[in-house]
Amino acid sequence: MNCPRCNDVALDEKSLKDIDIDHCPECKGLWLDLREMDQLEDNAMNEDEKKGMMEYARRESNISCPKCHEVMETFNYRANDLPIDHCRNQHGYWLDEGEEKKILAVMKQRVQDLKRSSSAEESWSAFLESGGARSFLTKVKDLFTG
Repeated sequence: MNCPRCNDVALDEKSLKDIDIDHCPECKGLWLDLREMDQLEDNAMNEDEKKGMMEYARRESNISCPKCHEVMETFNYRANDLPIDHCRNQHGYWLDEGEEKKILAVMKQRVQDLKRSSSAEESWSAFLESGGARSFLTKVKDLFTG
């Protein structure tokens, strides 16, 4: 299988986070099949139901799939400014050099955001259960009558 960027350069195998992936020795890009992309993301977040939608703003890519040779599609990864190429026939994803690190950073941020959201929801629920809504309104009222 040849690199979709360099065309005539054969991909070799490389281990990334204990995942055997195809790697271009020229441009340092990576080919991940669907399962391998999921494994990469699992290094930062292993709860698939919380990962959210992956593909936003789809458009035609300027490279072809190294397996079926059809023009790939580019999308913004998880609504971030991170364009990723993938095969429309579900063969896999092409990551340009360094994009695997950006994917892990996005997923780690997602974990932090979900924890922060969950913590805020728990605090708000506890506030309401303790009668906080009345005391809060009383405090606001006191500001205007005091």
